[in-house]
Amino acid sequence: MLSEGTTAPDFSLANQDDETVSLSSFAGQHVVVYFYPRADTPGCTSEACEFRDNWGRYDDAGVPVVGISDDPVSELAAFKDKYNLPFDLLSDAGGEVATAYESYDEQEITGELMDVTLRNTYVIGPDGTITAAFEGVDPEGHADEVLAAIEDAA
Repeated sequence: MLSEGTTAPDFSLANQDDETVSLSSFAGQHVVVYFYPRADTPGCTSEACEFRDNWGRYDDAGVPVVGISDDPVSELAAFKDKYNLPFDLLSDAGGEVATAYESYDEQEITGELMDVTLRNTYVIGPDGTITAAFEGVDPEGHADEVLAAIEDAA
């Protein structure tokens, strides 16, 4: 996991609409970048819906949120539509960005070793440095925890 004070690696990834979103486009403001293993699974749905349900507070604070997984664009589009998510979901096929953020690892799942995006969240400050890092997060209450970190950094 990258630590606070580290410069966040830039990225350019396709969102659910197959449009490119870059970290550098958020320069000058805080942004939440959260990594999650798989769209439309229980924990990932809970986490995404927590951010959705707190979207008004993020919007009022002027803090965008982006979710990153290795799901294909088509699955991200279906996930966003199904749960009415108001933020971009980005496709990191192959896990290159997650690897740069130390949020990708090989894990044993049902007896097989698989590459998995880890459930980590970063708050990136206006200057591009990481102001808060959350490793292996519990989806329940996480959106509140992230907002508190943003308020502390302000």
